[in-house]
Amino acid sequence: MTAQLQDTLGMFAFLAVELSVLFLGISLLVGVLQRHIPASKVEALLSSQRRAGYFLAVGLGAITPFCSCSTIPMLKGLIRARAGFGPMMVFLFASPLLNPIIVVLLLANFGLTLTSIYVLAALFVSLGAGWLLQKVGFDRFVRQQPTKVASSCGTTVNSCSAAKLTPCESSVTTTTCGGKIASQEGKYRGLWQEAWSDFLGVLPYLLVGISIGSVIYGFMPTTLLEQYAGPENPFAIPVAAVIGVPLYIRAEAVIPMAAALMAKGVGAGTVLALIIGSAGASLTELILLRSLFKLKLLVAFLSIIFSMAMIAGYSTYLFF
Repeated sequence: MTAQLQDTLGMFAFLAVELSVLFLGISLLVGVLQRHIPASKVEALLSSQRRAGYFLAVGLGAITPFCSCSTIPMLKGLIRARAGFGPMMVFLFASPLLNPIIVVLLLANFGLTLTSIYVLAALFVSLGAGWLLQKVGFDRFVRQQPTKVASSCGTTVNSCSAAKLTPCESSVTTTTCGGKIASQEGKYRGLWQEAWSDFLGVLPYLLVGISIGSVIYGFMPTTLLEQYAGPENPFAIPVAAVIGVPLYIRAEAVIPMAAALMAKGVGAGTVLALIIGSAGASLTELILLRSLFKLKLLVAFLSIIFSMAMIAGYSTYLFF
């Protein structure tokens, strides 16, 4: 077995375990939150009609240090909770890019100026893109998700009329549905089944994405970025963004690698484009998003990540 094949198989096994555990864990966390926070509350807070909803979405993204793939179960929860489309897209852009871990690593490796360019580009492009996608009506390209209505004690409703149920907002330990008394212990009933069902729904997409990403990781020459994104190439910044997206590399790993490339002479703008391209989107995430988005919205999402990477990259020529 060649070293490249060993790297490919090793990466496949690692990503399969990591992403499966992350997906199930985050799905369970989202399920718990949905049982404690009424969907109407989420809808009100993250409404696309309220300007504050967009800033709340940025804050939610910043405090949820997910990688690009791990945002998917949270995104599904927001869709089911009828969150505004614009704020939902802001969260999708901001969550993998603006978490404190990445900001601290950037500050330690590249200093205040580059970190500020990165943060401002991610922040304003996320807000502007979410608002613009809402205004032009791209919400029609979201695939409809099955709505799981929870009873007042959090159990999934099948036969009871959903219109007559209201979420649990007090400490009352019992309620009724069709004459049956449900205890507080039943709040989390069906939680694992829902998370497992969601996981099985995206598993084919997950495996395809992991397979492609692993092959790229194992067989892509390590000198490719240095060769085509070096300072002699006038298109180094878009090339870095294009190369970054297919790679599933967590930002915590790509930042030290980017620092090494910068030390070898790769431009600071190219480095920022690489970080945003690889952290903001990945081939695995795009395949997973295909189960939630129609093609036009998927293309728009990818175009915005590229635009964000290039805005940050070319801005460094003005300020760095």
